Amino acid sequence: MLFLLDANVLIDAARDYYPLEMVPEFWDWLVHNGSIGNIKMPLEIYEEVCDGNDRLAEWLRDPPVKAAILLGEDVPPHAVSHVVSSGYAPDLTDADIITMGRDPFLIAYGLVDPSTRCIVTTEGSRPSRTRANRHVPDVCSGFGLSSCNTFEMTRRLGFRTSWRAPS
Repeated sequence: MLFLLDANVLIDAARDYYPLEMVPEFWDWLVHNGSIGNIKMPLEIYEEVCDGNDRLAEWLRDPPVKAAILLGEDVPPHAVSHVVSSGYAPDLTDADIITMGRDPFLIAYGLVDPSTRCIVTTEGSRPSRTRANRHVPDVCSGFGLSSCNTFEMTRRLGFRTSWRAPS
């Protein structure tokens, strides 16, 4: 299974439960799993995090980290359009597009192979939300695409705070 990370996975982890300086094992684990192809981040989502001037953006821009985490493929524009029109609404305004952000790109990358890809997000399901306000898990569900939160991903891939990179 390839886990595709939403920006909020790294942002929330760095801010709330795996600060870079306090739990470096988590960040090393991410790089390791990125390098072996378990975890990736599409370019559009990567850029969203790297736009910042904080420690997380600095970490993600580090060449070995970038090489390990960045997904090396492009998604066709028609796939993103399909996610927008079928997953959110076909008649969104410019303000709606801003509200959605880059989530449609993330979901479109997942749809490249829904049987082997899982979207990781800290957003919870909110099925009553509509149009541009839909949450990632609900849009994924509508497409038959798996999604999970950070903690489910770490359980499935076996993260432990005692984790060390293989020699």
